[in-house]
Amino acid sequence: MDTDRERMTTVAAAGDALPIDAETISATIYGALRTGSGPLDLSAMGDAAEALRGHIALLLLSARESAGRLRPGSIEAHRLRARLDGIEQQYRRPLAPAPLAAHVQVQQLARDCQWMLARHAAEARR
Repeated sequence: MDTDRERMTTVAAAGDALPIDAETISATIYGALRTGSGPLDLSAMGDAAEALRGHIALLLLSARESAGRLRPGSIEAHRLRARLDGIEQQYRRPLAPAPLAAHVQVQQLARDCQWMLARHAAEARR
């Protein structure tokens, strides 16, 4: 998606200038996880996916930087990079056109975002 590339470029250019707002990200995650609590609304899922992608783009930069500080070749470094690669691959996929598939995709984006936010918070406490 062109918007994904633009977002990653903008976030990368800003670097550390963009703060990670845990409250806003948590609220987005909570809202995304609730998208399937009623009728499956493809428009609402699209909005949730876009918001999550924005947060994931920001968190991926921080997570990749953190992964770069790990001992090269270590199991921990390999596992973290593999997880981040998987998250980035999911992040780049366009939203599925079928409502149930889109719902599953949004749920996965929310869980990935939640995991990265928790990891970021743990890193910030160190």
